[in-house]
Amino acid sequence: MSLRIAARFARRELRGGLRGFRIFLACLALGVAAIAGVGSVRSAIQAGLADQGAILLGGDAQARFTYRFADEAERAWLESISTAVSEVTDFRSMAVVDGGDGPERGLTQVKSVDDAYPLLGQMQLDPPMPLAQALDGAEHPGAVMAPVLADRLGLSPGDTFRLGTQPFTLSAVIVTEPDDAGDGFGLGPRTLMRTADLEGSGLLAPGSLFETEYRLLVPKGSDMDALKAQAEAQFEGTGVRWRDARNGAPGIARFVDRLGGFLVLVGLSGLAVGGIGVSAAVRAYLARKTSVIATLRTLGASRRVIFLTYFIQIGALSLVGIALGLILGAAIPVLFSPIIAASLPIPVILTLYPEPLAEAAIYGVLTALLFTLWPLARTEEVRAATLFRDALDSARALPAARYVIATLLLLALLVAVAALFSGDPRITLWTAGGILCALVILAIAASGIRALARRATPAARGHPVWRWALGAIGGPRETAASVVLSLGLGLSVLAAIGQIDGNLRASISRDLPEVAPSYFFVDIQPDQIDGYLARLEDDPAVSRVDTAPMLRGVITQINGRNAQEVAGDHWVVRGDRGITYAAEPDSRTIVTEGEWWPEDYDGPPQISFAREEAEEIGLKLGDEITFNVLGRDISATITSFRDVDFSTAGIGFVMTLNPAALQGAPHTFISTVYAEPEAEAQILRDLAGAYPNITAIRVRDAIDRVSVLLEGIAGAIRWGAAATLLTGFLVLIGAAAAGEGARTYEAAVLKTLGASRARILQSFALRSALLGAAAGVVALGAGILGGWAVSTFLMETEFGVIWSSALGIIAGGVLATLLAGLGFAWRPLAARPAQVLRARE
Repeated sequence: MSLRIAARFARRELRGGLRGFRIFLACLALGVAAIAGVGSVRSAIQAGLADQGAILLGGDAQARFTYRFADEAERAWLESISTAVSEVTDFRSMAVVDGGDGPERGLTQVKSVDDAYPLLGQMQLDPPMPLAQALDGAEHPGAVMAPVLADRLGLSPGDTFRLGTQPFTLSAVIVTEPDDAGDGFGLGPRTLMRTADLEGSGLLAPGSLFETEYRLLVPKGSDMDALKAQAEAQFEGTGVRWRDARNGAPGIARFVDRLGGFLVLVGLSGLAVGGIGVSAAVRAYLARKTSVIATLRTLGASRRVIFLTYFIQIGALSLVGIALGLILGAAIPVLFSPIIAASLPIPVILTLYPEPLAEAAIYGVLTALLFTLWPLARTEEVRAATLFRDALDSARALPAARYVIATLLLLALLVAVAALFSGDPRITLWTAGGILCALVILAIAASGIRALARRATPAARGHPVWRWALGAIGGPRETAASVVLSLGLGLSVLAAIGQIDGNLRASISRDLPEVAPSYFFVDIQPDQIDGYLARLEDDPAVSRVDTAPMLRGVITQINGRNAQEVAGDHWVVRGDRGITYAAEPDSRTIVTEGEWWPEDYDGPPQISFAREEAEEIGLKLGDEITFNVLGRDISATITSFRDVDFSTAGIGFVMTLNPAALQGAPHTFISTVYAEPEAEAQILRDLAGAYPNITAIRVRDAIDRVSVLLEGIAGAIRWGAAATLLTGFLVLIGAAAAGEGARTYEAAVLKTLGASRARILQSFALRSALLGAAAGVVALGAGILGGWAVSTFLMETEFGVIWSSALGIIAGGVLATLLAGLGFAWRPLAARPAQVLRARE
């Protein structure tokens, strides 16, 4: 009965239109739209990867060998299950061009292919020609190259360059490489030629770092799960990795999932800001309905009927806001699909996806419930007589216990849903904790700002503009709490992102070069290492040279169980890893647990494992690790753990074995060189001239490529934070609009007492600027705290305040409140005092 009566009252109330609810709808719609839009784009990328998985992979399935080619039996089995096979090798090398001032060198990611390549898709070249024609060449074998590398080396079609000792003719530059995205991140631009033309170049010698991929086309209708099981059985214990077109670009898929999940969490921050606006709008609306509620209570309406009346009304409006957000979140990616598709290097299918829309709707419903329940519940605590005196604020600070419990349950449910949808509970809990901490800090700060303003008002005697502004901030009707909470949370998110981004950049571009080597040399053959060291040891510009033998292997088992079953998706077991050997630890090795083997040890294989990675996987002393090197399984017992610092870009291995364990295995050496910047070019010329097969990776160039990638990630996150800030600005507008009546009365009184319009406007502007500055300072503190926590505990980088970003946050807070406050100052200034005061009576 009470529900039917409440529904009838709510329907009649809704006839009055949306007056007072525009900001409510805008806040809710914008937050939902941001989450729906990010989710839609993520689903579009996932759909594109799934649809084009075979092209990205280069075939229906692929078998990847490390350090070697398939033997005759392995190749025969691959041919028996397929209709076509293409053999592709991938490795890094140096492209060399002879110039008037000496050779010019550039790091390149080499892909060598056979005549069957590409099995799927088309290679587009400039000038246009078939790939087979481009690779034929004339005087020398032909090759094609990424345009950025050709420009860097000053090459045009028809020019000659070298890889190792083999000269090639550049036939064309690459416009589109069909399987480029499936190859993952490379440190250098692409160069492509036939594998047969590398014979004698010295680049594919035993122990050299290269991978061979066999792309397969399988008969239509093949059972991919059964094929995968056959491949795993066929290649068990050989270190061969198998994947099929259902996961054509796993690295990109993981990156998109994690970035998308993080952006959704940033969107939740925006929804939390919008929730503050929703709560403020509901409180303001109920304050205007004082006389209506009082009348209903006088006529016998129960507390339950009144609560349900406005709960149904607010619920209906919430559904409208969520629907608007879903429409925007679904439509914007589709409308801007040409721009989005052109800006992404991977395929996307932009259409309507129900899953992200359902996810955004769930977030919207939970947020609307969470932020409207509390103000709605407070109406039950107010007596009818008090309502006639327009004193909704006389209700208790806390509503009935059942509403407090319901609010806490809704909050827990929202966090649980976010953890489920994001796929990373750890990041979700950190984000939720950060938002809650920021809200608590901002709420305390808002109360402190009001108290401080009240205490400072007497001190401003003789300065009327300051006195009026401080008195208004500290007064009972001032919207300091809404301003500080809404703007402060938006600025806190932006501040935290700015601090995290700035510190990550600093650790990469400023701090890392101070401890990082100048060059990272790979593929040094054992018969070259003595001459290599002799060149560097006599150079006074070289401060340090580190060398180590290296092989690469795949961890296949841990204590006799499949490694991925034990370690999950940990990066150590996801691909092949560098392995070295050492008779004794060097001076920089810190053994944290266990003991190193004797220098002349010749017993069963022993292994020293990186401590941090072992803790993450759950390894302990005595565990057995089985890894595959060049098709041979080696099982070793963990006898020690040691600290390995991968952050310095120096030599670091997860696994170090005793020398006898790898005796006879073909391998090369890697080396890092620490030298004065002005000596780097000569070192490269001398070593590359003497040993053409050696690949030199300039660490600063690698840092630049990583920085470009980080810029794209930071840009996407900043756009998400901007949506949060825009929502906060909308809440500011709502707070300014809600306080317009109070400012009109205040202006009328001041005019009556002789104040000029200019002074009144100065007072309005000053209070907005003070509130904005206060919100900015508090947000900066919360943002710095959040940035420190993420940098220290999640990213494990050093933290320092980025002052340029910090000052921008404070300036943004002042500007936002000024714009919102002054935008609603003109009508109060224009009102006639007599009319306002007479109406007030």
